[in-house]
Amino acid sequence: MLKLSHPNINEDAINAVVGVLRSGQLVHGSECEAFERELAEYLGCSDVVLVSSGTAALHVALLALDIGPGDAVIVPDFTFPATANVVALTGARPVIVDVDFETFTLMPSALEEALICWHGPQRIKAIMPVHEFGCPAKMDAITEIAKKYGLFVVEDAACAIGATFQNQKLGTLGDIGCFSFHPRKILTTGEGGAIATNWKDVADRMRRLRNHGITRIEEGVCFVEPATNYRMTDFQAALGRRQLPDLDGWISTRRELVRSYLRLLAPLENSGLLSLPKWESGHSWQTFMVVLNEFLDRKQVMRNLREAGVESNLGAQSLAMIDIYGQQRPVKYGPELYMRGLALPMFERMSEEDIHLVSSALSTSLV
Repeated sequence: MLKLSHPNINEDAINAVVGVLRSGQLVHGSECEAFERELAEYLGCSDVVLVSSGTAALHVALLALDIGPGDAVIVPDFTFPATANVVALTGARPVIVDVDFETFTLMPSALEEALICWHGPQRIKAIMPVHEFGCPAKMDAITEIAKKYGLFVVEDAACAIGATFQNQKLGTLGDIGCFSFHPRKILTTGEGGAIATNWKDVADRMRRLRNHGITRIEEGVCFVEPATNYRMTDFQAALGRRQLPDLDGWISTRRELVRSYLRLLAPLENSGLLSLPKWESGHSWQTFMVVLNEFLDRKQVMRNLREAGVESNLGAQSLAMIDIYGQQRPVKYGPELYMRGLALPMFERMSEEDIHLVSSALSTSLV
């Protein structure tokens, strides 16, 4: 079975993890400190704070900005529910806004319309654009709107480590950027996440928030504020550090594989059977998703692909269709992408033959 994704972990990474396990220093230590410095240098920001997951990264980022009851945060409709869940966990209200049908990212025109039409009792305090599947959201327009309305920008770059917008790394264009290192991400630590920022005081607070609200003093430790435990382990950091030097090369390989997908699947798009994702400069292609024609049975297509030895899945969820975040304005494209999206295998160790296999199997499955 050709899987949707496969972690790329070499022997050097495995040996590094074994070394940490043998050392006895398992919680946050020298490997985490080094990984934070190396990620900050790679991303081009002043500070990176490692945490236990991408969800933890988003949660800590919002807490550090004092977002809570009485506030609201703009989130895109088409994403994993963690994006909205962390807003709700702070006591704030998620405000769902539609996405672009071709890039799957927050639509700036819908964003501004939502802000103009907002009449809720909460005060909108931040925008959380998601770089879905590694595709850069329109950060120039989004940051301009944020500045106009005096809002924070917290980038959900869970899928987008190494992706760029106008030659700047995603996660560094807003006030805070959040990453996931889940096994389906290009760089993985099993579970794990990171937060990037250029605000030193905010970075210091996020380090407290991930570690019980502790700050260290000469006498030992001081508990400054209530917080939780979102620390990354040292063996996770060891795993991530050994992948980081290969990340840009892996992304380049993925881009070439996507070019082959787009070429081989173009006849299916021309026949009206599916829509292909838009090629965007800087896209890292963590996931490759097509959108099936509304008359096709996605479940049957997935069964056909499975019989041909190809794993597939839906792409992401429509937050509006989950219906647990309170009354929302109508959205159009997010629900369509949720109901018709089909994620196909994408990882850098795939071969051209694999791409041909998937394309052929999909073509056969649709006719």
